[in-house]
Amino acid sequence: MSSRASGGSIPWEMSLFRELTEGLPRQGPGSPETTLHALGLARGLPPRPRILDVGCGPGAQTIELARATGGRIVAVDIRQRFLDELTQRAGAAGVLPQVTTVNTSMLDMNFADASFDLIWSEGAIFIAGFAAGLGAWRRFLKPGGWIAVSEVTWLVPDPPAEAVAFWARNYPGMGSIERNCRIVADAGYVDPDGFVLPVQDWHNYYGPGETRVARLREKYAGDREVLATLDEVQREYDLFRAHSDSYGYVFYVMRKPGA
Repeated sequence: MSSRASGGSIPWEMSLFRELTEGLPRQGPGSPETTLHALGLARGLPPRPRILDVGCGPGAQTIELARATGGRIVAVDIRQRFLDELTQRAGAAGVLPQVTTVNTSMLDMNFADASFDLIWSEGAIFIAGFAAGLGAWRRFLKPGGWIAVSEVTWLVPDPPAEAVAFWARNYPGMGSIERNCRIVADAGYVDPDGFVLPVQDWHNYYGPGETRVARLREKYAGDREVLATLDEVQREYDLFRAHSDSYGYVFYVMRKPGA
């Protein structure tokens, strides 16, 4: 379930959101292979880099980064339940000593300037906004440090009206690759690189999500309001199947200039 489409402060909505999201293996499209591919584009990282993982969720990518780099990772999320899941998973994977969790909003981070070699954010920078996040987080990077973020992006110049209408409601800030590359340059980053995530990465996210939606339909079979919300969630899944050539997640990898 896209958290773009799941906002709201009504108690039942928040309870349903928890039921839809907690315990799922991922909170957005991705895979270990994609995480490692993007990591490989951040060239020249020091041994055991210091990494900031922003909007880490339950931490599938956090664990991959810890294994691949041997570095120390500060994993930030506003939901303690996700951080607890990450702690459990990191312990099972044998990388818990490398991971420090911090419960805070990405909008309120107050780390020391130039304290990280790598900033990472899979499927979460939209909360801050692509341009705003790249601009605000830059100060946390050491000179020459890298930042890698994945962002849902238009892949064609004239996407279908159905897709445009859905994302206009759920993420009006969504841009094209060309626009986002301009934002990267305007934010003062260099050596940009990146790639479109494979369709299978979406299925890694949506497959467990659809299973959860089906279970909740049975649980709330008599609740028309909840069923309407579940219909909207399912609409997101169906939309991607129909229009996966029009939009997708793109990994953007870039470097802060050296001193």
